[in-house]
Amino acid sequence: MDIDKLDITEIKKQAIEVLEIEAASILNLKRSVDEEFIEVVKEILECSGRVIMTGMGKSGFIAKKLAATLSSTGTPSFFLHPAEAIHGDLGMVTNQDIVIALSNSGETEEVIKILPVIKRIGAKLIAMTGGKTSTLAETANYILDTGVEEEACPLNLAPTASTTATLALGDALAIALLWARDFQPEDFALYHPGGSLGRRLLLTVEDVLHIRERNPVVDQEATLKETLFVMTSSRMGAANIIDDRGKLVGIITDGDIRRQLEESFDLLEKTAQEIMSKNPSTITKDKLAAEALKLMQEREISDLPVVDEEYRPLGLLNFQDLLKAGVL
Repeated sequence: MDIDKLDITEIKKQAIEVLEIEAASILNLKRSVDEEFIEVVKEILECSGRVIMTGMGKSGFIAKKLAATLSSTGTPSFFLHPAEAIHGDLGMVTNQDIVIALSNSGETEEVIKILPVIKRIGAKLIAMTGGKTSTLAETANYILDTGVEEEACPLNLAPTASTTATLALGDALAIALLWARDFQPEDFALYHPGGSLGRRLLLTVEDVLHIRERNPVVDQEATLKETLFVMTSSRMGAANIIDDRGKLVGIITDGDIRRQLEESFDLLEKTAQEIMSKNPSTITKDKLAAEALKLMQEREISDLPVVDEEYRPLGLLNFQDLLKAGVL
């Protein structure tokens, strides 16, 4: 092939046609969000088992993706390969489960072979198919129509619009279930502890404190010189100031010292009480790290005292520690 002779205009035209065909196929699926769709949602919500996705070839890839989407949004699900199913994996299916079978034609041989066993086990069967009069459709308890008018492939051979439509309707089902379950970001994070969302919604202040494990504490009667020694040894750049009962009464930061230096250089013998910022913002260790980050951003502070229920300092949270923990 001579690359230099490629018709760039025609390539762009073909690509745009694919997008237009697939977009139209998805929009046409609004017809499939009908009473049958609602009954499927109800069946899945009432299901005490799992939703088992199955499909062959390109439909199998879509089924795997939908199983993952359902699982991460509150509906326990897994993918069952139909060819492996007829060689023993059907033992994974129980009468408490719902099987969703994907096949554009509804006549995929490997899928058709497992249907009698699924029915005998007693699992509910949902067909996602464009073949409304197919073997799969006639066997199923419910049908989700994923039929398309045409494939985007100009040869009408490669599954394109049909797989896109199936994926889109499956996503619509997953999100409808998510909404019906009142699934919250915290629930999503529970299944994604390794992601950025999981870190934001699951990481607590106590978790971040363990990064440095420093609790620079100075008595309010201590001199600034003594305070500086504590701040330097802790490598925090700040210190919690306590009274004679051990309760937090203030905080001294590098910024506080710099501001005092603008007024006088004779600071070293001043007490911490004279220099500290009183009534500082605080947080408890059980709060989410994301809450601490928000508070620090709103108050424009870099250090946040962590206190217990009696207002005794447990540690000092630093903005850089939150960044290091990946809370952003």
